[in-house]
Amino acid sequence: MRLSKSLRNITFTRSERNGLLIFATLIVFLQAAIYYIENLPPKVPPSDVQWLALQQKADSIKLVCATPLRKIYPFNPNFITDEKGYRLGLSVAEIDRLLAFRKLDKFVNSAEEFQQVTKVHDSVLQRLKPYFKFPDWVNKRNRKSAYAAVYTEKPKKERQLPLTDINVADAASLMKVYGIGPALSERIIKQRTTLGGFANIDQLNDIWGLSPEVVANAKKSFAVLSHPEFKKVDINSASLKELAQFPYFRYAIAKSIVTYRSMNGALRSADELAKIPQFPVDKVDIIAVYLDFKN
Repeated sequence: MRLSKSLRNITFTRSERNGLLIFATLIVFLQAAIYYIENLPPKVPPSDVQWLALQQKADSIKLVCATPLRKIYPFNPNFITDEKGYRLGLSVAEIDRLLAFRKLDKFVNSAEEFQQVTKVHDSVLQRLKPYFKFPDWVNKRNRKSAYAAVYTEKPKKERQLPLTDINVADAASLMKVYGIGPALSERIIKQRTTLGGFANIDQLNDIWGLSPEVVANAKKSFAVLSHPEFKKVDINSASLKELAQFPYFRYAIAKSIVTYRSMNGALRSADELAKIPQFPVDKVDIIAVYLDFKN
């Protein structure tokens, strides 16, 4: 109680208050100066500065070398988009030539034809050529043409029975194949009707109940000799139920397509199908025939 009364009786003159203020300011200034001096960066000799510059360059080169190159997967060059063409190193003019060619509803069927259409340099063609993936019937035709170019002597033709068009065959014709009975023939015709026709004879492998041996026997008598009007599915507007009814899509795949559409927008080409989870990438060329990519 006495101490508080004593403090109340202490008074300072104006000059004393100014002196205290100056003293407090000086203490703060000294503390700031000490902190600044203690945190100054160490002085680096000129030789060390040059060494550090070289070290930065070495680190940047090491980082570039350690960066993995973008892996290229096999693809059909007929379905190259603007984005994919850019990633493959094609120029805008080369991509435009290919897209203009495709607008005519034409397809390139070999690496040489791809170069003729796009006018790409030989070095670019040699880099991309190993990754070109054409449908099986194109590869067979190219191999046959290469064989004919090398061997001038015509091979002896084996006597073969005339093939029947699988897209018009009836149940009676199908049951002539060993291993195909009434149930399997009906299943083949039902699949053909659902799709609007077969695009490739290998689609028989997708029919439940047909063993590889039976399919091999069927290929001796049947082939795809005509291409009817396929029943195409608009992949960008079809509902989940409609997609799930497509023979090549299970419910899980149909749901993944709808989810991909909602997150990324409309699918513009068959190349984007490979980005969809659980999509049967090995059958993308055949499935794309039955899809419509309208935006």
